[in-house]
Amino acid sequence: MDNQSPFAVVTFIVAPALLTNASSVLAMSTTNRMLRTRDRMSELYAKSEEGSLTDAESAHLIGQVERVENQALLLLVALRAIYVALGAFAAATLVTLLAAVIEQAHIPAWIQPLTGLGILLGIVGVSGLITSTVNLFRATRLSLANLSEEAAIIRERQMERTARD
Repeated sequence: MDNQSPFAVVTFIVAPALLTNASSVLAMSTTNRMLRTRDRMSELYAKSEEGSLTDAESAHLIGQVERVENQALLLLVALRAIYVALGAFAAATLVTLLAAVIEQAHIPAWIQPLTGLGILLGIVGVSGLITSTVNLFRATRLSLANLSEEAAIIRERQMERTARD
């Protein structure tokens, strides 16, 4: 690094720090989605307690409950992966900073292991983000399935009401 710009070190530190920040925002939004899923399950529970559901309404309710439950499980897997990514990127930032300090102290024996560790932590972090993204996409598909089913029921009921009038 002696021949490089002093900004090279900053670049190596800033990249994982930005990914740490992005992971934090993703964790907050995923937590909010998890809370909304819990609220939705509470609504479905209240609806199930009303009783007097037809067989079709009961089947619809059970389908929705299963999708919301699966959605919550996918969000939990995503949240875990985000936390792994967050920890990995934070550790990568620290390791990169340590490597820069050790290089300036001219202790070459530590540079290669720290560089390898920093790269490994970066790979773990990116893997966590990919895992979380896949699970967030799957959870979104389940939410869309519930919305589509509810929209179909609303359209059907409105058509029945229009036909009666």
